[in-house]
Amino acid sequence: MFERFTKDARGAVQGAVAHAERLGDERVEESHLLLALLDREGSRGSFALTSLGLSAGRREGVVRALAEARRRGGLSRADADALSGLGIDLSEIVSRVEEAHGEGALATGRKGFSGRRPFGRGAKDLLTRSLRVALGHRDRHIGDEHLLLALTSCPGVAAEALAEYGVTHESLTRVLYGGGEAKAG
Repeated sequence: MFERFTKDARGAVQGAVAHAERLGDERVEESHLLLALLDREGSRGSFALTSLGLSAGRREGVVRALAEARRRGGLSRADADALSGLGIDLSEIVSRVEEAHGEGALATGRKGFSGRRPFGRGAKDLLTRSLRVALGHRDRHIGDEHLLLALTSCPGVAAEALAEYGVTHESLTRVLYGGGEAKAG
């Protein structure tokens, strides 16, 4: 499938592996792909993010949201709200675990992991969805914009972090394929 990826999409995948390595995570996950997509410059995906108001300063907010979710063991705010509805205070649990085991004890991944990082189920599903998105738009190649669209097409930590800044599947589609003020070329 990677032969269908553009240079920008390949760069995003390689960047995701680098983020997983930097964070000491055992697997490459969707959040690593989002971090790599936020790093991109001069691509259709970066144009779309900028068009939707996700400037460099606001991208830091997305990075912080991903770090907060990581601290919660990878659970989204929607997951935390659902647990709260059951009477479970996730922030209290995180505080107690960190009190006993140190800050970041629930963070996903294993610090110090070295070696080849396989793609986790979520990241694999994202790559498959990006192929479907490209085919659905009759695009011959998978670009970083297709990775972004696939990322926002399903609920999760990464989609939630982007949605907080107005970057949704619908807004990305509008910017990339028309119906909005700007169209990525």
